[in-house]
Amino acid sequence: MPAQKATLRDWLFLPKVEPAEDYGFFGPDSVAWKVWSYPTGLTIGFQRAVVIEELDPALVASVNETQAIFDRPRTRYDRTLRYFAMVMFGDSRSTSKAADVLVKIHSKGVGVDPVTGKNYDANDPHSQLWIHLTAWHSILMAYEKYGPGRLSDDEEAQYWEECAIAAELQTCDPDDVPRTRAGIAEYFEQMRPQLIGSDIAKNAMKHLLRADVMLPPIPLVLRPFMWIVTAFLRRGTLATMPRWMRQMSGLPTGRLLDALCVPWLSAGFTLVSFSVRLQLILLRLISPMTLPVAAPMLMEVAPRNKEVLTPREAQERYGYALPSQAHLELRERQRNRVFGAHQAPSDEGIIESQPILGDIA
Repeated sequence: MPAQKATLRDWLFLPKVEPAEDYGFFGPDSVAWKVWSYPTGLTIGFQRAVVIEELDPALVASVNETQAIFDRPRTRYDRTLRYFAMVMFGDSRSTSKAADVLVKIHSKGVGVDPVTGKNYDANDPHSQLWIHLTAWHSILMAYEKYGPGRLSDDEEAQYWEECAIAAELQTCDPDDVPRTRAGIAEYFEQMRPQLIGSDIAKNAMKHLLRADVMLPPIPLVLRPFMWIVTAFLRRGTLATMPRWMRQMSGLPTGRLLDALCVPWLSAGFTLVSFSVRLQLILLRLISPMTLPVAAPMLMEVAPRNKEVLTPREAQERYGYALPSQAHLELRERQRNRVFGAHQAPSDEGIIESQPILGDIA
């Protein structure tokens, strides 16, 4: 279904919010909620994550094969951000279902990387760990650089423990998640020799830094504001990336612009953080499909049941296999289609995902 053009009234008025079934996997007492709910999380933090991810040759090969970020950038970005928001703020039943369906979607992400010549698989646990840690690390970095600053030692320890809990929704092993800042830094150093700034990666990264191509239609009166916001978000995202990574990717490395954007973005995010209405407007600007997921948290609407589960508890309760063991027959069929019959993989999972993550059209 094509996106409907919102009126200015739609943008400015608070949405109608229904209570969630439960608090999902974290809840208001978690450090993860504190970090992810700050306005930096689903803006610069998320953009940084999806940009940096492309340096993994296996991941960018899968992304490039579908061409979804180029053919339908708005819906691809919207659906991805909605999923990440569900993991953090969604109820346990819906998010467990979404994670299970995502394994099906990723089953079609198999093929041969044209850069390295190696086989890739979007469900590969190493690829999933890269995606997971890049997201959690990026969102924390954005919070520290443009938000309230560094967490206390106890809060940071809790944050990485919660990161490991969230990993139970993916095919990677939660035991592989580092539990300290030093461990995270060591992980990225270990990954560094495997990262490649190929032409495919550079093209994807530059495209994903163009927030304007990801945004839905907005009222004419807000478009000048949108141009300013997206320009600052792009520069702010670049300023969080190491220079070696930007050099590898062919991205700007200017220190002066990096420094100039920090106070403006910090002030802007601080202002937004004081107003739920502004946070909802910003979220709707970036990802309309994410609004229903995050709005109950932002508006402090308590769920019908204040229970907090772990993903493993939810998977057992609702009858889902562990992601690493889910849909093995489908995954094998997809590999046989691609590597054996030399056919395109089927689209199983995509149709099933649309009521959960949003339409792909």
